[in-house]
Amino acid sequence: MRERKEKGAGRMSEDKQPYILVIEDHRPNATLVCDLLSFHGFRVEWAPDGVKGLEMVEKEPPDLILMDLQLPRMDGFELTRRIKANPKTKHIPIVALTACAMVSDAERAMDAGCDGFLTKPINTRELPKTVRKFLEEAKTSS
Repeated sequence: MRERKEKGAGRMSEDKQPYILVIEDHRPNATLVCDLLSFHGFRVEWAPDGVKGLEMVEKEPPDLILMDLQLPRMDGFELTRRIKANPKTKHIPIVALTACAMVSDAERAMDAGCDGFLTKPINTRELPKTVRKFLEEAKTSS
């Protein structure tokens, strides 16, 4: 698991691995998600906070973002609003992946612009399927 450093394209094509950006401040959670998705054929990068996450999104827009809502430096709600306000990145599906399990948290995440809401602990069997589902939905809606 490493932070993204080089430039690249953006939208997913048929012949490349989907690029997933995991924005998560708790390293053990980030490692689990990154390793799991890498094993299932995704190209995965990690950002440890909201500011770094925004930098990485602007440098190389991912095909999908999995984002914790409680992040240092810029929380997931504000980060989602900024990504969705930018015409170059508003198409990117954002799925909240958080320990905040209250209905009000899900509503707040969706109001900020999240396209989905998953609670921790993650289901390791379902997460890769869920990611593929969001990627397919994004591909058919673009």
